[in-house]
Amino acid sequence: MNFRHRSYQSELLDRPDIPFDDIERNMQELNFINTWLGGHAITLNGVAALVKAKGPTSATEAFPQAVTICEIGCGGGDNLMAIKKWCEKRNIPVAFIGIDINPHCIEVAARRLFSNIQLITADYKEVELETPPDIIFSSLFCHHFSDREMVKQLQWMKTNARLGFFINDLHRHKVAYYSIKVLTNLFSKSYLVKHDAPLSVARGFTKDEWLQFFNIAGISDYSIKWKWAFRWLIVSKNKCD
Repeated sequence: MNFRHRSYQSELLDRPDIPFDDIERNMQELNFINTWLGGHAITLNGVAALVKAKGPTSATEAFPQAVTICEIGCGGGDNLMAIKKWCEKRNIPVAFIGIDINPHCIEVAARRLFSNIQLITADYKEVELETPPDIIFSSLFCHHFSDREMVKQLQWMKTNARLGFFINDLHRHKVAYYSIKVLTNLFSKSYLVKHDAPLSVARGFTKDEWLQFFNIAGISDYSIKWKWAFRWLIVSKNKCD
């Protein structure tokens, strides 16, 4: 495989005819991978980078109001659960919005999550948020899209987030590809994970590609950092009054 060029092979998870029991198994295993390979930790780093702008000026003060966090491509809500626990430990009041195009994923999120969340079944591009959330983010979502769609997604996130947005996604690299291929073949019980996990890496982006997307999108205020295991954490901050 030539990792200089991105794969455009479709993932099984993007097909409309996959039984939901198989999708749910896939989500369970991805949550395990995110937990043990640091994916959730990267998401929490993104939240921390942006929530500071809304927080109190000293350790003794309380947050003036709840932080609203929106995830596009929220799946079964694993990321939102991790953020909720993180915020509770720090006494940060928070409300959530989860958006996913798959109604079955939203059903799982509704069963597992909590009261202070709005769940929306829709293509994120078609969602008009009445009040802009403070933070918008995506995790393991961007590699599902074409290059052109990725630029549009950056612009949507920038326009609709008050404080800013962040992205947690895969770095296309041969070590990441073959490592996850071996691990999933040995330990996964999901044919979706075995097929899609290595392909997701092959569909991921390099740093140079991210720089190009942001340039085309007209977004200059952002940082991009490499994180273990072969992830990018990209944070873009908006200027707030």
